[in-house]
Amino acid sequence: MESSSSSSFSSSSISQFRATANSFLSQYEPLALLLAPLLSLLLAHSLRSLLLLLRHDALKPALLGFLINSVKLVPGVKRYIDAEKRKVVDKMQSDGKSKREGWKTELPSTGLGTSVLEKMTEEKINDPAWQGKCSGTVFAHTNPLHLDVFKSVARFEAEVVAMTAALLGSKEKSSGGQICGNMTSGGTESILLAVKSSRDYMKSKKGITRPEMIIPESGHSAYDKAAQYFNIKLWRVPVNKNFQADVKAIRRHINKNTILIVGSAPGFPHGIIDPIEELGHLASSFGICFHVDLCLGGFVLPFTRELGYDIPPFDFSVEGVSSISVDVHKYGLAPKGTSVVLYRNHEIRKLITNVFFLSSGFYSINLLLGYWFLIFECVNGTVTEWSGGLYVSPTIAGSRPGSLIAGAWAAMMSLGKEGYLKNTKEIMEGSRRIQKGIEEIAELFIVGRPDMTIVAFGSDVLDIFEVNDVMSSKGWHLNALQRPNSLHICVTLQHVPIVEDFLKDLKESVKTILSPDHQQRVVAGIAVDVKENPGPISGGLAPIYGAAGKMPDRGMVQELLVDYMDGTC
Repeated sequence: MESSSSSSFSSSSISQFRATANSFLSQYEPLALLLAPLLSLLLAHSLRSLLLLLRHDALKPALLGFLINSVKLVPGVKRYIDAEKRKVVDKMQSDGKSKREGWKTELPSTGLGTSVLEKMTEEKINDPAWQGKCSGTVFAHTNPLHLDVFKSVARFEAEVVAMTAALLGSKEKSSGGQICGNMTSGGTESILLAVKSSRDYMKSKKGITRPEMIIPESGHSAYDKAAQYFNIKLWRVPVNKNFQADVKAIRRHINKNTILIVGSAPGFPHGIIDPIEELGHLASSFGICFHVDLCLGGFVLPFTRELGYDIPPFDFSVEGVSSISVDVHKYGLAPKGTSVVLYRNHEIRKLITNVFFLSSGFYSINLLLGYWFLIFECVNGTVTEWSGGLYVSPTIAGSRPGSLIAGAWAAMMSLGKEGYLKNTKEIMEGSRRIQKGIEEIAELFIVGRPDMTIVAFGSDVLDIFEVNDVMSSKGWHLNALQRPNSLHICVTLQHVPIVEDFLKDLKESVKTILSPDHQQRVVAGIAVDVKENPGPISGGLAPIYGAAGKMPDRGMVQELLVDYMDGTC
């Protein structure tokens, strides 16, 4: 009875509420009732955006930015602002465009050889006389920060970027035709910039404020640096049985905060190319960024493919690839300290440029050829309150050594396509000979199936790190790896004539380690059985790697490494 009465009361209350609500709403137009929730959502979104701005900026710039962005929402206003901005940029570029005619956008078929020095001299003559007439600017040699003074360096950088982009698919229709980028100090900086641009791009597109990125276990340590520097949560996913990025495992880690996934071509540890096409498809399907680390392979894989090797797709021809890092100072044979970071389009690239205001003037050049681009819009990282004036910098560094840029340009121009093809042929053949020789040593095994010029090897019957120390005593310097414990040799031109020497010393080192001696070592107060058959080398890296492999506490491994580094300088 009570239940029936209670149900009747609830039904009556609902009917009364419905009647009251309908009566109240009947005084409004149906269109107003339809638009009210939409306008409320828009207002809530605007307030949220304003609060986010206030978190990062002072009140005045935050309110100004909020006002400008709100005005841009009015139909036609953004289009008008973009058109006016384009006029200013075109005017700034008008003088430089004519001067850029004839600049290189691809490697010459035949290298210039030593005559590249004459070409560099010709370009340098056209630079203004700056000695004694510039405020600061140069404290040693050329500084590409000042493009109006060192025009030859600006051209060299532009051509290096454009020629590198052409190797990695910029001429392919599937690339979109907007590949752009700039030179950096090395692979780590290139990766840092790619990660930051991905973070900022995904924030602008999806509003992601707690970014996460996913990389395979074989991904370079630069991603750990980037995660720490830019406050990004990093997921390291185990590789598959072929030591490649596990696409399914990466897929399981993707969530609403994912901004970036990473693949390598090849990975530094084992010289194996990740499944770039599959990763690209994954990135596209989720609408996230995808960076390909070509720091090692950028100046090898394009030529190995042309030489007929079976190389899977790895560049901007793959849908979903948003950025690429490639070192010119590795197989490009440029001076140490030269790398290139490339972006699929200007929209991604713009978010990495740091714009300040410094009195040296505006210099804006088309990024399609790899030039800098001055951004007039308010973007993340922009500083507008510096009393120093107008200033633009597309990389982490401000001032940079022009000599390194010129050296990279000289290396590429002197070798040309024919030179790189010749070098790649010799290096790949040397790598295959080393791989075959290691496979003939019964105590060793090759890790995975190397795709390029890195050959990694390990052992199930002896301590591979002791092999490394014995090899070091013979003058060889190899890279020690973990998961699995192994070594690798990154084959270069200097190794080609001494392949047999390497294999001979490696066989002798294995025999040395097979001696019957046994010992225990104590690391950080913990007894560690480093190996069964210790070799005669003391002071090598085997204790560090042996101990690290046995310690379950990775924090202790970190402390061990920091202590080791702390004692080196």
